[in-house]
Amino acid sequence: MLTTESAVAHDLLSRLSTTRFRSDSLFRIVRESSLYERPIPERHRIIFYIGHLEAFDWNLLGSSLGLSSLHPEFDRLFAFGIDPVGGGLPSDQPSDWPSLNPVHDYVCQTRAALDDKLTPDVIDSSQNARDGFPFSTLLNVAIEHRLMHLETLAYMFHQLPLDRKLLQPEDEPFSASPVTPRMCEIPSCVATLGLSRDGEDFGWDNEFEIHTVHVPAFEIDQYKVTNHQYLDFINSGGYDRRDLWTEDAWNWKNASGISHPLFWKKTSDEWFYRTMFREIPLPLDWPVYVSHAEASAYARWAGKSLPTEEQWHRAAYGTPEGSDRRYPWGETIPDSNLGNFDFHRWDPAPVTAFPQSASAFGVHGMVGNGWEWTASIFAPFPGFEAFPFYRGYSANFFDGKHFVMKGGSARTAACMLRPTFRNWFQAHYQYVYAGFRCVSQ
Repeated sequence: MLTTESAVAHDLLSRLSTTRFRSDSLFRIVRESSLYERPIPERHRIIFYIGHLEAFDWNLLGSSLGLSSLHPEFDRLFAFGIDPVGGGLPSDQPSDWPSLNPVHDYVCQTRAALDDKLTPDVIDSSQNARDGFPFSTLLNVAIEHRLMHLETLAYMFHQLPLDRKLLQPEDEPFSASPVTPRMCEIPSCVATLGLSRDGEDFGWDNEFEIHTVHVPAFEIDQYKVTNHQYLDFINSGGYDRRDLWTEDAWNWKNASGISHPLFWKKTSDEWFYRTMFREIPLPLDWPVYVSHAEASAYARWAGKSLPTEEQWHRAAYGTPEGSDRRYPWGETIPDSNLGNFDFHRWDPAPVTAFPQSASAFGVHGMVGNGWEWTASIFAPFPGFEAFPFYRGYSANFFDGKHFVMKGGSARTAACMLRPTFRNWFQAHYQYVYAGFRCVSQ
């Protein structure tokens, strides 16, 4: 019989293998002739990410296992991605990158070298693998890092022309009830945010330390704002009303020619929606995906605001009695009947598709089917300490320009649906699978 430690080690190695399989499968939806394209101008070319996932694992784990570098040049070349912060777009050319075969060789060789050393016994015996952290923490970092890229790569691949991807089967259609917008009352209470360092649960550095915040009573939309509701905003002239936009957002919108959500396309007098693999008539009952700047403008138009991180947490996980649930619906482990997440679908579902996902206050779909923007600037919790082996993961983005997102999308892994997980992006970034709902006091 496996000890608890051995069971954890076997589970981590199994998850690593599964996640690698997922990333390999995702790259295969792009036609090989398009792997040197840059679908999002602020990001690296696709070829970078094929090498990056392995370089990250190698740079994180290799030295802890006593391994010597197999390809120092690639370890450096593929080490760091690009955050869309601004300050100029990358100007590299396809010819600046290695050809595909050497990159694939690098992937195979680094995996084989790591797997040869990374055994359950090594994981069990390495309580202080790096900077005082056990191998279980390092492996969780490697796994969730890859899972995050599975989602952000989907953002990139979504922007590729349809003929540069291999068509995948359509998502199963949903039979969903009509959307009747309403708001749910959330009584005043304390919200408990963050993880305790004394616990055994994995979390990224920005999830610590646990603390409480008093949240006054408020109301929140029962459903995410739909394409139909957002179309009303567009038809009312919302993109042309200066009073709805901050100065920064107004300048960005005008300079970039932004007049509708990125995923929408207008042909003649009809709106269409570009899914991952098709172009379809605009699904009015799907959640709208927009930037933080666009979501904020809509909220002002509606006479409301975006929720703060603590308001969102209270509406999702809180109860009238004051306790918190593990998930909005209770303690049941996430599955495809409870929301649109964990790679079951490529695209959104109607906002009413998962009535069994309702929180204790009757708020629907707070986990999955699109991240949700909050009004909260991404900032450290009290007691924050950067991971010494990955100091820039969070701290580099505590710059007042990034906003917290909560919940998850169709391409968010189940392990990152925990209440404490925090995502973040800048206000003008339109490519994210992110929607929103509004609150009123």
